[in-house]
Parts: sequence; C-alpha cells; structure tokens
Amino acid sequence: MKTADYDYLLPQDLIARRPLEKRDSSRLLVLHKDGHIEHRKFCELPLFLNPGDILLINNSKVFPARLTGRKNTGGKLEILLVRETSPGLWDILSRESYTGDLKFPGNLSAYISDGKTACFENRADLKCYIWEEGKMPLPPYIKREPDETDKQRYQTVYAEIEGSIAAPTAGLHFTNELLAAIASKSVLLRSVTLHVGTGTFKPVRTTEVDSHKMDAEFFEMDSGLIKEIQEARESRKKIFTVGTTTTRALEGYLSGRCNTFSANGAVRGTTDIFIYEGYRFRAVDSLITNFHLPRSTPLMLTAALAGRKNLLKAYESAIAMGYRFFSYGDAMLVL
Repeated sequence: MKTADYDYLLPQDLIARRPLEKRDSSRLLVLHKDGHIEHRKFCELPLFLNPGDILLINNSKVFPARLTGRKNTGGKLEILLVRETSPGLWDILSRESYTGDLKFPGNLSAYISDGKTACFENRADLKCYIWEEGKMPLPPYIKREPDETDKQRYQTVYAEIEGSIAAPTAGLHFTNELLAAIASKSVLLRSVTLHVGTGTFKPVRTTEVDSHKMDAEFFEMDSGLIKEIQEARESRKKIFTVGTTTTRALEGYLSGRCNTFSANGAVRGTTDIFIYEGYRFRAVDSLITNFHLPRSTPLMLTAALAGRKNLLKAYESAIAMGYRFFSYGDAMLVL
C-alpha cells in the first residue's frame, strides 16, 4: 500500500481552531462497515450502545509541555517536553540543534543537548512551574497561540494520569452528563492509559505504508480488563474504543506488539504497534474517533477498521457537509 492512497483534499476553513462551547454538541458521522453513513450529534452516541457493551477510554492527561527560554546569545528558543527519563532529565523536541544553557522566566534553567534533551536544575518545583508557565501543546495546524482556556478544553473531562503531549481528541466530546447517560444503559465504562507522544503524531514520510516505524508509547491497564473483554465478546457484546490511542493500547497488548510487566494488579509497558489495512483486530469492534490528517497513522488505523474506500467516501461526505476537522473538530463512529 502506498502512503499516497491515504491522501485527501481539505478546505482550510474546515480546520477547527477552537472547540465548540458545549463538548457534546459536535456532529457525529456514523459510518457502518457496509459503507452506509448517518449524520448525527455526538450527544446521540448512547443510541448506538447496548447493555453489556464496553466503552473503553484513555484517561491520560495532557500537560502544558511548551516552554520558551532564552539562550546565552539572548535569542528565544521554544522546547516541547516529551517525557522525563530520570529526575530532571527530559527528552524534548526543538526546531534547533542547540547545545547550551537555556534560561526561563522565574529563575528556572536547563542545559540543552543538541536540541534533544534538557537537564533541569530546580527539579523539586518543576511540575508546578510547568503548569503555571507552560503552554498547552496545540497542534500547529490550529495556527494560534494556546491560551488559558486550552488548559481545560484541550483535555478530556476524565483526564486523570498526567503524561500526554497531545490530547486523545476523540474523548474531547464527552461530558460528565453524557458518560452518566451511557452508564445508565448498563454499558461498562472502563479506562486504559496511553500517554500520547511522538508515536501518535509522527508523520509518515515513507512511500510504502509498511515501511513506517512508530515510536513506542507508554500504556497501562488493569489486569482484569482483558478478562472482562473476553467475557463481553463471548456474550456477543461489543467493544467500543474511544480514540486511536485507546485502540493501540488494547490491540498492542493483545497482539503481543509490546514490552510489558505486571505490578499491583496492572499491566504496564510500551507499544509501538502500527495498525493499518490488513491488521486483524483482536478485540475492538467499533471506534469513536475524530477526523484525521491526510497520510497520518490515526487515519490508517481507522481505515483498517472501516475499510479505506468507505472511510475516504465518508470524509468526502463530511467535507461536503461542512464538518469541522482535526483536534477541536467533529467526530466519527465506525460501527
């Protein structure tokens, strides 16, 4: 398969720059696997869930990972914190291969190595500093600076465990009221954690899809979840995953495409699973997701479940009807 097979043309005015006032007022395109399309509102999602089904969410929390400091020369440099590998030492992303000291407002400093790592002094107060001074890592296509409202809206209502540098955006549409309505139908709400890192949004630059390599991302799930999923499937109930990250955590574990260890009733580890057409899903029946960038790995995962032709036709329909795209945009349900 060619990466170019996952291309499509999107009018720039359909890229959502800000979220809607009410999360669950987003539109919901329902794509059946036979290609049939329905146009709904996200608040109608409970209509498609039945008692005994499992709705699986990603409870990872985005932190304000963008920090801007000054180099010894006086020039500004913005870094994106990716993950802390040891106390005070972070893997980072930067547009420059800078090596040297970087000073931040408020007497914080770090030594940057080749634009790839940052070693901070003042480690004890670093997390507080990040939340006070850092900016949310909005995707570049939003084309605006993040503000304080993004710290709440670029975050799911059920975000709990800090560690993501991008939101699991399918979950942005849920409200506490909608989750309560779903639970009232005796749908089992369960969570996993997958910290969204470079693996999720790393561009596919290869000509052939299967030549792309994903970066590993951390995940965690309760060890009893797999048994619950097996029992639900034996009872012919459906497994709904909210987002491609949730899907990758579950399928990465079930397919063995992971490095894991168990502790305190949980399974923890990393997965670099890359799901594209031809993959056999071990558990996931239906996917709630957003509209994704052309040639992206989340788009390819969605196509693996829905079928590429069906999916691209659905995107054509969404574009024709003025759906809002990407992180702050509308949603899709693949049934």
